[in-house]
Amino acid sequence: MKLIVQIPCFNEEQTLPQTVADIPRTIDGIDKIEVLIIDDGSTDRTVEVARELGVDHIVRNKINMGLARSFRNGLEACLHAGADVIVNTDGDNQYAGADIAKLVQPVLDGEAEIVIGDRQTAKIAHFSPGKKAMQWFGSGVVRKLAGVWVPDAVSGFRAFSREAAIRINIVSPFSYTIETVIQAGKKDIAVVSIPVDTNPKTRESRLFKSIPAFVQRQLSTIVRMYAMYQPLKVFFIIGTILSIIGTLPILRFLYFYVIGEGGGHLQSLVLGGVFLMMGFIAYLAGLVADLISFNRQLLEMTLEKIRRLELDRNRGTRDADQQSRAE
Repeated sequence: MKLIVQIPCFNEEQTLPQTVADIPRTIDGIDKIEVLIIDDGSTDRTVEVARELGVDHIVRNKINMGLARSFRNGLEACLHAGADVIVNTDGDNQYAGADIAKLVQPVLDGEAEIVIGDRQTAKIAHFSPGKKAMQWFGSGVVRKLAGVWVPDAVSGFRAFSREAAIRINIVSPFSYTIETVIQAGKKDIAVVSIPVDTNPKTRESRLFKSIPAFVQRQLSTIVRMYAMYQPLKVFFIIGTILSIIGTLPILRFLYFYVIGEGGGHLQSLVLGGVFLMMGFIAYLAGLVADLISFNRQLLEMTLEKIRRLELDRNRGTRDADQQSRAE
């Protein structure tokens, strides 16, 4: 059983040594533990520090591609390196490395395919009341949409089984945390959360420049991901809202028409007709989007099969090389 701990990094030369040092080297049920660094176009000595620390794998993005794409590249690299379990943690040493053992245990026990570390944000001293409230509200929205009980939906400290890593397809350019939760819920991948500890703050977050910008990007990710998996429901709601809005001015026109004053309220009839037409178009868009969604599912199934074939071939080649070296 091989565990690979992946660490997305962007200019983490100062914090990376402690992050790597905190990773346990022995865990019950794990035969081998390796560390993989995803360098997201760092301009400092992150890569050199990683080599000095003796990390096992280094994946480099030539330019800064963002956390979501770095996470996706890391998963692919871990799978090709033969990982049976993958743990993702942050390069700023936010999460306590000692909790990795707790994080992987539900996967080893067969209780879950994805395990998310709950930072218990209500207890974190350097989180402002506003940030705690937004985290609570945002996680509640994600839980409702995904159908998965996750108290800390944006926690980046999480473990994946090999099967879950193969089935997850990251398409968002910003938030892989929310996307993986929604995908897991829609693909019936077992998810559990466990409480984890956090280390003292080492630097400001680089994910967003302001709280409004962060909220905007997270909301756009939630809407996009939910619409991807439930398009008919989303467009049905939109169409219904537009139809109701359109019905109100038409009823207003009919009222005045009945009492003999309809001639002066034709604008209500026109406005209502426009909204009703928009509602009808939304219903049609929902039907088309639903058909596209089925095609996307077929493509995902094909991609999954291709990925399995590539990984099986890669594992066969790696085993043959190891046997050849042993001889």
